[in-house]
Amino acid sequence: MYIIPAIDVLDKKVVRLREGNYDDVTTYAISLEEQIENYHANGTELVHIIDLNGAKGDFSNQAYLFDIIQKTEMKIQYGGGVRSIEKVKELVDAGVYRVIVGTQAITNPSFLEELATLNEGKVKYADHIVIAIDVLDEVIKYSGWLESSPIKLIEYIDKCLVLGFFRFLCTDISKDGKLGGAGVELYQKLLSHSPIIKLIASGGISSMDDIQKLQELGGVESVVVGKAIYENRISIDEIKDWNLKSLIRF
Repeated sequence: MYIIPAIDVLDKKVVRLREGNYDDVTTYAISLEEQIENYHANGTELVHIIDLNGAKGDFSNQAYLFDIIQKTEMKIQYGGGVRSIEKVKELVDAGVYRVIVGTQAITNPSFLEELATLNEGKVKYADHIVIAIDVLDEVIKYSGWLESSPIKLIEYIDKCLVLGFFRFLCTDISKDGKLGGAGVELYQKLLSHSPIIKLIASGGISSMDDIQKLQELGGVESVVVGKAIYENRISIDEIKDWNLKSLIRF
């Protein structure tokens, strides 16, 4: 299992939201460029960047983000407002390692169907896709966690698997930003139903003990960690030591 550091960006600032609430924001006194360099200097291979403005349909951050992403040597897992095939292509062609799709995949069934068969030359775009599943009390949320989907959680996963998408980023919203531990029960349910999924856990990580509990579940490919790093509960050195022992490389 690999630890992926998270950087959430709102109005060009590094922030964290509590339970996805845009009115409950913690802003950190470090720039996106500085934080990426901190991780890169410590040997981290993959970083998770979310454009929180984009998640609400405001793309004022994108030129700023794209400029930084194209300059860094880090592999980027990027999400926030990716709602068209053209945007997926733009990101992958610009060098983004993984593209997270959420809202459009949930609200427009043809989006994933088209994406599943999208190939140009040697590039199979589906290989770069992470399906975001943001969950509150087993209800899928989208549009920056402001809307609820009528689609059942397990039904949605099965649909994605049939189309050939196996990597899922699952955020337990009830845990997110609280530093109260990961949604182990939710992840256990998903893995019990579909052991073949490549699960990226997100939300609630407060310590290396929480990381260890996810490892013990078996089947969790990676875990995204954000607030615990900024609140000095998990150090970059601890992430480095853990990831050096991981068998996963990018």
